[in-house]
Amino acid sequence: MECADVFIAVGRRSTSPSTSSSWQPGRQWRKALNVIRTCHRLARLGILSAGVLLPRSTASYVAIKIHHDGSDSDADSSGNATNAAAFSVTADDELFKGLVKEKREDCFRRLGGSAAIAAALASDAERGIRGDGDDVRRRRESFGGNTYPKPKPKSFFSHVWDALKDVFLIVLLVCAVVSLGFGIKEHGLKDGWYDGVSIFLAVFLVAAVSAVSNHSQAKRFDKLASESDNIAVTVVRAGRRQEVSIFDILVGDVVILKIGDSVPADGVFLEGHGLQVDESSMTGEPHPIEIDAEKSPFLTGGVKIVDGYGRMLVTAVGTDTLWGEMMSSITKETAEPTPLQERLERLTSSIGKIGVAVAVLVFTVLTARHFTGSTKDDQGKPLFNKGHVTFDAVFSSLVVIFQQAVTIIVVAIPEGLPLAVTLTLAFSMKRMVKENALVRRLSACETMGSVTAICTDKTGTLTLNQMKVTEFWVGTDQPRGATAIAGSVVSLLCQGAGLNTTGSVYKPDNVSPPEITGSPTEKALLSWAVADLGMDADALKRSCKVLHVEAFNSDKKRSGVMIKDNATGAVVAHWKGAAEMVLANCSMYMDTDGAARELGAEQRRNLEKVINDMAVGSLRCIAFAYKQVDSTTEQSKIDDDGLTLLGFVGLKDPCRPEVKAAIEASTKAGVAVKMVTGDNILTARAIAKECGIISSNDPSGIVIEGDEFRAMSPEQQLEIVDRIRVMARSLPLDKLALVQRLKQKGHVVAVTGDGTNDAPALKEADVGLSMGVQGTEVAKESSDIIILNDNFDTVVTATRWGRCVYNNIQKFIQFQLTVNVAALVINFVSAITTGKMPLTTVQLLWVNLIMDTMGALALATDTPTKALMDRPPIGRTAPLISNAMWRNLAAQAAFQIAVLLALQYRGRDVFGTDEKGNGTMIFNAFVLCQVFNEFNAREIEKKNVFAGVLKNRMFLVIIAVTLVLQVVMVEVLTRFAGTKRLGLGQWGVCLAIAAVSWPIGWAVKFIPVPDRTLHDILTRRKSS
Repeated sequence: MECADVFIAVGRRSTSPSTSSSWQPGRQWRKALNVIRTCHRLARLGILSAGVLLPRSTASYVAIKIHHDGSDSDADSSGNATNAAAFSVTADDELFKGLVKEKREDCFRRLGGSAAIAAALASDAERGIRGDGDDVRRRRESFGGNTYPKPKPKSFFSHVWDALKDVFLIVLLVCAVVSLGFGIKEHGLKDGWYDGVSIFLAVFLVAAVSAVSNHSQAKRFDKLASESDNIAVTVVRAGRRQEVSIFDILVGDVVILKIGDSVPADGVFLEGHGLQVDESSMTGEPHPIEIDAEKSPFLTGGVKIVDGYGRMLVTAVGTDTLWGEMMSSITKETAEPTPLQERLERLTSSIGKIGVAVAVLVFTVLTARHFTGSTKDDQGKPLFNKGHVTFDAVFSSLVVIFQQAVTIIVVAIPEGLPLAVTLTLAFSMKRMVKENALVRRLSACETMGSVTAICTDKTGTLTLNQMKVTEFWVGTDQPRGATAIAGSVVSLLCQGAGLNTTGSVYKPDNVSPPEITGSPTEKALLSWAVADLGMDADALKRSCKVLHVEAFNSDKKRSGVMIKDNATGAVVAHWKGAAEMVLANCSMYMDTDGAARELGAEQRRNLEKVINDMAVGSLRCIAFAYKQVDSTTEQSKIDDDGLTLLGFVGLKDPCRPEVKAAIEASTKAGVAVKMVTGDNILTARAIAKECGIISSNDPSGIVIEGDEFRAMSPEQQLEIVDRIRVMARSLPLDKLALVQRLKQKGHVVAVTGDGTNDAPALKEADVGLSMGVQGTEVAKESSDIIILNDNFDTVVTATRWGRCVYNNIQKFIQFQLTVNVAALVINFVSAITTGKMPLTTVQLLWVNLIMDTMGALALATDTPTKALMDRPPIGRTAPLISNAMWRNLAAQAAFQIAVLLALQYRGRDVFGTDEKGNGTMIFNAFVLCQVFNEFNAREIEKKNVFAGVLKNRMFLVIIAVTLVLQVVMVEVLTRFAGTKRLGLGQWGVCLAIAAVSWPIGWAVKFIPVPDRTLHDILTRRKSS
């Protein structure tokens, strides 16, 4: 709250405005004058009534503090006065430096403890820092920001250098140097440099295009990695809770910590209950460390909160922390290859070996034919003159032949396959972030395409996570409002809701509505307590002292607090949680009159019916209970026996409108959806019916409780695991067991989770999906994909993208292997029969460029279609090359081989051109066949290959660029490419030959192929 100090002095006046830009002197002076007049009148009345004449004051001035309209009380301004003060410690102070990093308890005591350190940092344990622009800037300048210098990413030229490290490209460069030398020697500098320089340029073009692609993907991966590191942290600034980026944490910030959080920076403990941290990431110590204000007040950045909750004061950020020091010295290496990349590397290696074998044969045949005089030039004369043999002639000929053989290897090795995986993964990751799925591990993209079972949470994933109290019961009565309940009961309920909570209520002024923060459940309960019970959160906190806290977790399904009334000294234990679990510990219940009554068998049945009725109506039922505790005895834990039930509330959390369609799509795609929840079995069943997980068409589906599943033997669990649709009242270990049994049955399992205790199941699953909104940092770090909006529909979207990744890779494999087979066969047959290669080294490198980098860009960037979810999941061991792909590949390769060999042998006679013109037609027809075949490769099984092509701009741009560059190669760069200009008729023939690949691709898809691979068929026949 902004204020101004106004000084009225004898004979002079001055104002000391605050930093506010809205200071209005005239308005403030009018306020001051009104205050002074009022004070004078009150003083005169007091003097007259007392009959005493006071002596005249000798003070030189009177100080009056004037508040702006809408400001709060003096408490706020005093807080700001503290915040505006200068820091009494700096980052270089010996006492302060390394306080947490070195855990210096002596310095902590000398500085006066947490409260004194907060004051020294111009902060406040309750209100935090001021947090305005000037305050933030001042703190950054004094103590730095919460970032650390990251290692510089690879530069573009580093990627170029990596591309040029390819062994075969290096061999080609050596050949180019030799060719350049011999060319200049034989033909002079003017004409002899073309061949060598052409190969140089072609090699560098291939390397440059590959480097551009790799560099852009690396930048994209780095950007996504930084997005996954940017987590939200809850802080208190100017008395208000707010979420800020971890990178915006400042020294002096008061940070709220709860189970599953990661400590964002170094700091000291301010207040809290039962706070325990896991320091294994820093010290390797697996046991949790208890944090308190006396014995262990230090919190190191990067450690995880495993129990309790509390507040910490940030004392060091960025590289001044131990975590920042460690991270700034670590160089993040490129991610490990994914399973699909490893499989493609093996395929690349196998094809490369075939390419090397063909290259050796070609080299042998060409060498033999050349030196026996069988290889002739355009005039029919032998290229090798046996009568005039020189070392230069022999060596030059061997270099040319060796160069052609190496080029065959370069073309044969499909190095574009790993590139295609990288491209499609990078493209998919970028698009998935836009659709609220942040991929943390690359392999998860692929694995999602193979998922056969999804174990999902209910709250927030299947439902909207917008809870609201819709029913309220006190005992067996349903009061209409707080006025129908005794004041003592309302007071106890306010204590149970307002103090047994990790949420908070902040009221900026008397007019604005309160700001309520916390989990959706806590927010709903606090909103109900404020609105319906008239709870005053600030007054409640002032009237009571919290002695002990037991935080809520998934195992206990309840939370407790022990409080002491400051006025009476009475100690009360409050419990809140799952209704049937709290009710089981109750022996009394409170009625609306405030009288405690015995909880007999009949009353218990009536209360259980209330719970069941709420559950059937898909309400989450929460119970409140309390117990008077003997204040004279020391209590180490909160007693939960012999409780008195205060009442129930029913919380409604509607299903997401899109979730039913998403579950239907999953079921249609062969993916079983299983709901795992901690809710009552009746609530779980009602929600599952509403979402479509269970239906009348699925009589074999099972709804089971966690304890029942837990009591079964592993064999019994395996027997029913496929039929389980809903698991209610489950513990985290039940979810883990369910995942393990599903994997034993051969399923590829995806699991959603948000809590710290979900970490084992998330790690055990093939794909762990954590929740971005409600998920703890422990859950996020254990997961492979973060669902940013906590929506099940996003899980289905991730599955669709996973299938798209695999589908795109298969398209590219089909396209590339067609080029490989055609190029190898054409060059091998031509070398054996004519002693010449139909394509020059530069031409083959151009084909390699189209096939690898540009083909990958065109085919690896297709977006997922709905049709992907119309077929069953891809098995984790499914072959990369399906029978349908072999069919398509064989048809296109056979067509290209037949046509191009016919041109090789009969082209000159048919089209009346010379050998160079015929070679250009072969080169042009071969490249155009690949361009047209890229359309065929878009669909492996569907006949319409043009569906959705206009939506893929990248594909159309690559096709257009390839065609333009091919025209340039043929018509402009004739010396460079070894081509001859073609007439319109010859271009028409080349286009007509290439266009025939479309009807062939359409017709061949009428040929049926078995689903099983040839290897499976042969294996079964042998076994039978």
